[in-house]
Amino acid sequence: MGNGTSIGRVRGLGSAKEGTHHWWHQRLTAGTNLLLMLWFFISIARLPGYGLDDVAKWLSTPWTALPLVLLVVSVFYHFRLGLQVVIEDYQHDASRIAALILLNIFTVGAAATAIFSILKIAFTGSLK
Repeated sequence: MGNGTSIGRVRGLGSAKEGTHHWWHQRLTAGTNLLLMLWFFISIARLPGYGLDDVAKWLSTPWTALPLVLLVVSVFYHFRLGLQVVIEDYQHDASRIAALILLNIFTVGAAATAIFSILKIAFTGSLK
């Protein structure tokens, strides 16, 4: 008994129905990264000085802290989506699951550290 033709083996299996959702999130985060990075560079360029006190004062306002937290969330989510595709495309053995788990742990840990740092400066008004 044979395995049949190539089309016969895959007919009826359907798609995984995950690609569009992933693709759409990647495009949305790319757009938000573009807008928020544009805000970030303009905002940094408009600072009166680049000393620690000037940056801490700038970051302690809610009009700065909130977009900066949104930028961190968007950049790290985009980072995770992109590396997930690379891992899924090129890793084919059991280490694929471990790599995806490590990717998620690293992404959440790094983003949480950045957000904590931003909020600490925003709420205390200093870098110390």
